[in-house]
Amino acid sequence: MTTGIRWGILGTANIARASFLPGLRAAGGQAAAVAGRDAERTRAYAQQQGIDRAITGYEALLDDPAIDAVYVPLPNALHLPWVQRALEAGKPVLCEKPLGLTAGEVDTMVATSTRVGVPLWEAFVFMFRPHFAEIRAWIADGAIGALQEVDSHFRFALRSRDNIRLRPELGGGALYDVGCYPVHLATQLFGGAGIRAAVLVDPDPTGVDAATSGVVAFETGQLLFGASLASGPDTFTRIVGSEGVITTSNPFHPGDGDELTLQQGNRRTTVRAGDGTPSFTAQIAHIQRVVRGEEAPRATAATTSRATAATLDLIRQAPRGQ
Repeated sequence: MTTGIRWGILGTANIARASFLPGLRAAGGQAAAVAGRDAERTRAYAQQQGIDRAITGYEALLDDPAIDAVYVPLPNALHLPWVQRALEAGKPVLCEKPLGLTAGEVDTMVATSTRVGVPLWEAFVFMFRPHFAEIRAWIADGAIGALQEVDSHFRFALRSRDNIRLRPELGGGALYDVGCYPVHLATQLFGGAGIRAAVLVDPDPTGVDAATSGVVAFETGQLLFGASLASGPDTFTRIVGSEGVITTSNPFHPGDGDELTLQQGNRRTTVRAGDGTPSFTAQIAHIQRVVRGEEAPRATAATTSRATAATLDLIRQAPRGQ
């Protein structure tokens, strides 16, 4: 393939409009089609977002030979069936986080990806950005000594009570929506799943968690985390080692004003965290190179998602204080 990869989007989600589409265009991809269940709404969304075609029904998009790759930003509870269907149709998939509601769901999707030979990625886009490579390099080079603790938070306030994040039947709640970010960061830095957890939960009247915070023990350290759908914006993260500390105001979606700081005693090194591109750009660019056969897939769900899903299971099953 010599032209831009033709992407199909399942659903008319806000995150596709706000994050995926800007990253896709910056990566040189083509927004070829969006599928929805309501024909009129889907046509309006396609027109407003500059997407080539509106398709009624997710199945029709997945069966379309003119679609090279699929982005799945559906509610969390719908990831499993539609990721499965997309993989069986031979479409490489980028699925929103969390990939599954349980480790068992993730295992099912990864097994299908492996069986059909079609790659699957989870949209933790920070793993493909330069600032995360810098964090990994500092840790690997011994700049902070032995990694001991990750203290990471992702909090914001919902603008409306009419939000799918507050619907338990769709896999809503703070832990799944934003708590998965600190958890994924910790599993990647510690190299595996958590082994023990203690949590505090602030329940929402709908039945989901409005906020969850706690501590997760790993084999070589611990994660202190906070997640909320009812707080002021907060994505501060501190990575603590035996000889130094890395801090950043936003490791997940850094903008131009965000920085990484390495503190080693009295010595401080600060670099930019944002690189001036939309957050999704680097991961989409990698996926497109894989689809074109230009490089091997990396950081796929098969290699990165299971530890996070297992740790989320551990947190959900831990005794809850309120």
